[in-house]
Amino acid sequence: MFTRFAVVSLLLAPMLAACATDRAERDAAKLALYRAHAGAPVRSFHFFGRLDSWTSLDDRTVAVWTRPSEAWLLDLDGTCNGLEFTPFIGLTSSAGTVSAKFDKVLVRDGSPMRNLPCIIETIRPLDVKAIKQAERGEHDATQAPADQPSGT
Repeated sequence: MFTRFAVVSLLLAPMLAACATDRAERDAAKLALYRAHAGAPVRSFHFFGRLDSWTSLDDRTVAVWTRPSEAWLLDLDGTCNGLEFTPFIGLTSSAGTVSAKFDKVLVRDGSPMRNLPCIIETIRPLDVKAIKQAERGEHDATQAPADQPSGT
């Protein structure tokens, strides 16, 4: 029994390592894309209590959409435990404004009533159109038939 387990483990280990490497490379590329399309840091942005969507880019960076055409890159002050895996986040705000160095990203830690706060270090506006265009172009490039001649 142990031998069978050892053999299966030895066969699966390289595949799991390859998957982890592929994911790490995709995550790094996505973070680089968002950083490339982020503007200069701003002190704050208007927030009316509802996120349109959000995406974790690593354990200290998150992109939040406050409207379909308005998004912000939030760099956090240190590692934000659980950010990459949580299904829900929230933002603190004062009078409808989220401010760098004061407000926080709230990450649900698994318990229904407790959120872990992660301080927002910097806020940068994102060029949503450029990001969508770059992601579409990337998707189109991976979907193009290999035998199609270039330039057609």
